[in-house]
Amino acid sequence: MRRPYGIALHPTLGTLYIADCDNSRLMSYASGAMNGTRLLGGSGLSNTQLLAPVGIHLDFYSNSLIIANYGAHNVVQYPLGGTSWTLLAGNISGFAGNTSTSFNYPLDVVVDPMGNMYVAERDNSRIQFFNGGQSIGSTIAGITGVTGSNATTFNLLSSLCLDSQLNLYVSDSGNHRIQKFLRY
Repeated sequence: MRRPYGIALHPTLGTLYIADCDNSRLMSYASGAMNGTRLLGGSGLSNTQLLAPVGIHLDFYSNSLIIANYGAHNVVQYPLGGTSWTLLAGNISGFAGNTSTSFNYPLDVVVDPMGNMYVAERDNSRIQFFNGGQSIGSTIAGITGVTGSNATTFNLLSSLCLDSQLNLYVSDSGNHRIQKFLRY
């Protein structure tokens, strides 16, 4: 692997899923295995390829992995056992943007139990929220395209986490801090 980023562990199967960023692929490792299996990959924009995947989220409700496809500026869903992904949000052609339907380098993604999706974007310096099943998002934290160090801005977002109360934690690497946002 080259620059592995996102990881997700399936708690009942023991399978470890890894976003292998520089190899533009998604790998799985069975419990105790030394060698992995490529699930998706090869640098590109087709629905069997990825382009520098970074963050991944294991969604039990849909039995799939949600992938922040960093280099393609989109978020895709890969059903476990499938052969291709489906676009959830962003541009299918790989173009960056700053609208409610586009991303500029999505780094991480989490999905809550209601199917709502939260996406951290590096170059737009924002967290986008998508109601379950929707591809039009709204900015719930940060200011699109503005970096800073006050309570409403970010500098180099890197990862997201939801707690059991659905409060959102954001790793704001450039500001050397973790920010907490109350349930949206």
